[in-house]
Amino acid sequence: MQKIFGRKPVLEALKAKSNINQIYIQYGLHGSIIDQIKKLAQKSNIKVSQVSPNKFKDFSEHKNTQGIFALTDSFAYSEIDDILIEAEKLKYPLILLLDSIQDPHNLGAIIRTAECAGVNGIITTIKNSASVNNTVEKTSAGAANHIKIARVNNLVNTIEILKQSGYWIVGSKLGNSQNYTSIDYKQPIAIVIGNEEKGIRPLVAKHCDFLAEIPMKGKIQSLNVSVAAGILLFEVLRQRD
Repeated sequence: MQKIFGRKPVLEALKAKSNINQIYIQYGLHGSIIDQIKKLAQKSNIKVSQVSPNKFKDFSEHKNTQGIFALTDSFAYSEIDDILIEAEKLKYPLILLLDSIQDPHNLGAIIRTAECAGVNGIITTIKNSASVNNTVEKTSAGAANHIKIARVNNLVNTIEILKQSGYWIVGSKLGNSQNYTSIDYKQPIAIVIGNEEKGIRPLVAKHCDFLAEIPMKGKIQSLNVSVAAGILLFEVLRQRD
């Protein structure tokens, strides 16, 4: 059992028909999103409880909730095959691989950006990676409920599976890499984003078809990982459009 905090995340979870067990709203809360949540919950026979501010603080663990949270089953991860089967429908599918992203806020921001960019699925590692929890759900603004996310033990094996399925693998890496805009993304693509501090691991980089970097003009030579992911994903969209 986990909690989804915030108006937008709860609304998106309802739209995605996630397994919500109950919704708690702080007494006296109003607004268009709250009205939408109540209507969708009623349609799905989900209990909505209004509680006093003091009780609500206790129930919500005193977190920033915007006066609402939902109790749900643990996040339902997808299988790689689920992502590949859905991606087959498109001429140029796009998959995002995350190599040991550890900060839940970064993971949530990446998921939000990936969903906006039309990514067909996200594959992350089980070890040394953040799981999809209530912080990730809130940071993703509900996007985690609208995109397939799979977890794997071995990212290199997954890369080889994707290659056999016709994907070209592009790893984001500083140094000994080509400009990210010089790569042709009008083909099935899987982009690999690495750990916040160390980047993608050497063995993972070795199995990529291309290594791409974003040129830096300032004194700081690295971007936040979620920002870098956004730049790469929207370059893919720019070329394909």
